[in-house]
Amino acid sequence: MKVLLFDIDGTLILAGGSGRKALNRAALKLYGVKNVCSELTLAGRTDLYNFGAAHRFATGEKPTKRAVERLQREYLRRLPYYVRSSIRNGIYRVPAGLRSLLKRLSRDKTVLLGLGTGNVEKGARIKLEPSGFNAYFAFGGYGSDSLHRHVLLRKAVRRARALAPGAFEKSDVYVIGDTPLDVAAGRKAGFKTVGVGTGFASWKELKASRPDHLARDYRNLRKWLSWFR
Repeated sequence: MKVLLFDIDGTLILAGGSGRKALNRAALKLYGVKNVCSELTLAGRTDLYNFGAAHRFATGEKPTKRAVERLQREYLRRLPYYVRSSIRNGIYRVPAGLRSLLKRLSRDKTVLLGLGTGNVEKGARIKLEPSGFNAYFAFGGYGSDSLHRHVLLRKAVRRARALAPGAFEKSDVYVIGDTPLDVAAGRKAGFKTVGVGTGFASWKELKASRPDHLARDYRNLRKWLSWFR
């Protein structure tokens, strides 16, 4: 059996910056500071990391667990609005070829589809809902599991093992993402990696990260399926 762990932002969907906008708005509400995300690099990070960085930037203070949880609650309150706004403005998109790939993989009994995302779980589901992709992903590793990407990926694999005990080896796990940080986290976790040029990194940066497999998008269905066989 193969276990495929997909990143969300830039990999499964492009949500028009809804997460960044929601975090900006949450920080404005709590701290009175505008555009905190303008000074932060969010792509490829975990939400817990980003919430802590936003708190530190806005207040100049080390983030406490309580402060991060407060910011997270405010962020999740505002995220659905910005996702809906992205849809209204036509900037919520699904990468070319992805619907066909997921439909095909979901019919394969030798494949487990999961998430490996820096989003906290509730935020991940909010972002994916308009795409209809939530139904494909019964489990995952989330930004609410750890500050560190490689740790949450291992958490996802533990959840996969609970669904399919003894059905796969470490070498059967693939981490699919659009940034060098996704590739680095998958490699650090000990899994195979697939870089896809649908998101936030330049093609040159993604290629330089040396994933096991590399594609500009999902349109070559035969190539993608060959990697997982």
